[in-house]
Amino acid sequence: MPKDKPVYVLGTSLSHNGSACLLKDGKIVVAIEKERITKVKNAGGNDSMAIVYCLNAAGINFDDLDLIVQNANFGGFAYGNKWYDGRRLLPDSERVVTISHHLAHACSAYYLSPFEEAAVLVVDGCGNAFENCTDLDGATLGECPVGDMASLWFEKDSYYAASCKMVAAKYKDFSPYGRIDCDYPMHPQTTRHSIGGIYAGASKYVFKGSSDLGKLMGLAPYGRPGIYDFDIFNFCDGRIFANYDWMCNFVDRVESEEDFKRRFQYFADIAWKVQKEIECALLKLVHARYELHPSENLCFAGGVALNAVANQRILRESPFKRLFIPPAADDSGLAIGCAYYGWNQVLGRERVPHDGTTFLGRDYDNEEEIRRVIECASLSLKIQRPDNIIGEMANALEEGKTLAWFRGGAEFGPRALGHRSILADPRQSELRDYINSKVKFREDFRPFAPSVLAEDAGQYFEVTTECPYMLLVVPVYTEWRSKLGAVVHVDGTSRIQTVRKDADPIFHSLLSAFKERTGLGMLLNTSFNRRNQPIVETPSDAVKMFLETGLHILSIGPFLVTKSA
Repeated sequence: MPKDKPVYVLGTSLSHNGSACLLKDGKIVVAIEKERITKVKNAGGNDSMAIVYCLNAAGINFDDLDLIVQNANFGGFAYGNKWYDGRRLLPDSERVVTISHHLAHACSAYYLSPFEEAAVLVVDGCGNAFENCTDLDGATLGECPVGDMASLWFEKDSYYAASCKMVAAKYKDFSPYGRIDCDYPMHPQTTRHSIGGIYAGASKYVFKGSSDLGKLMGLAPYGRPGIYDFDIFNFCDGRIFANYDWMCNFVDRVESEEDFKRRFQYFADIAWKVQKEIECALLKLVHARYELHPSENLCFAGGVALNAVANQRILRESPFKRLFIPPAADDSGLAIGCAYYGWNQVLGRERVPHDGTTFLGRDYDNEEEIRRVIECASLSLKIQRPDNIIGEMANALEEGKTLAWFRGGAEFGPRALGHRSILADPRQSELRDYINSKVKFREDFRPFAPSVLAEDAGQYFEVTTECPYMLLVVPVYTEWRSKLGAVVHVDGTSRIQTVRKDADPIFHSLLSAFKERTGLGMLLNTSFNRRNQPIVETPSDAVKMFLETGLHILSIGPFLVTKSA
């Protein structure tokens, strides 16, 4: 083998929200969520398409891979290399390593973080079965299932100590599995005592599904305190348990969108209660785990880590001084954790610091190909190639236009951060309803996030740290709330993205150009997708959505595209 041959490690997740990630000499070359390829939101299972995407983007094949590391929620370690939810493409060789669910989450959080040393907390709905965990050595167990019952107990929260050489479990808690069919609609269908399971159960009760748990967080501020006085969780000996006696009072789940609107306050009050209980449970858990392994730095992963309201409380009220949440804290991030585990802990290579970027998809930068896609899509589209595209975009936004932005590789994770974004003027409150109804086709209560120049963020928001991935909800200063009507939620908060010049100079230049025209270095920023669909991946996806919605302008590559009258 030539000494200068690159070392490639492939990480892959066969969970829901499936994904694949490719490292070259310890750095991420490309990563993709399966849903972006299939166009089916939260697609998981068989990983073949995601793997092929990564190999093609890097211009390599299976023979170039030095190691493959994988994980799946269910199926144990019996899924092998040839079959999982369909035939897989992986070679059946000793180069394939399988690790457990929470360990993959923990590695994704730590190795993407800027910390040399950190504690890592993983909280989700359901991880791997106890008998399939690969990270039990040296860990204190909240409870140790034995015998045949071990296959029915699953990870619910785990705590790790992380350094440049190792991510090692300090404490792991397990829970028996839930009940698929039960008398109470809000009953968790995964682990009985997981925070994520309770949140998913409530989301299904309120919205008839659990594919977008962030909706419950957005609905909660419309609820009223004091309507319900029961405790959803019980905290005992450093462990979280779910109470079940209150669930018998909630048997009238949502039936339809019309039913949701008719009983809006009822569902909002439930959301308020569940959200507050989740926050309190997490804070108790964080404090208890800190005592086991104190650190100034906390990395937080798992689906529950996408709760941006709870994240802000952890940052503000916990003993940890610094908090890092990876942009794909949910199961889509497992592939990244698998790949880094392979590089650092299987191959024994030195950690290579991540540069903080989330733009991990392949580039679509062929101008001729982009123009051909636009022209083939519709004869009614007008294509311009302005000399100063940033200036033209800022002008259009100042005029109140909604603008879709497609550039470079797509963001990895559920938040659009400037590469697959829909942008608008945050001062024009009517644009919130317009985008919800004419562009996203989603519920009218859902808020939009602001992207703001990092150096200006403290002028508008009560923020003490950078928020590059839109994973913190912070209060808006009172004097600005009425001036930023399109991005301030009903409770006076916003889930913000701070944009640094060195991290994304192009987005920073657009925000600066908008500030030159309006005095405000901020834009409404929401993901370039429609309700129940994944974020667009290709130029064809972008043009199709542009034609089918009320978007006014599409910025794609060097082109500005508008519709004829």
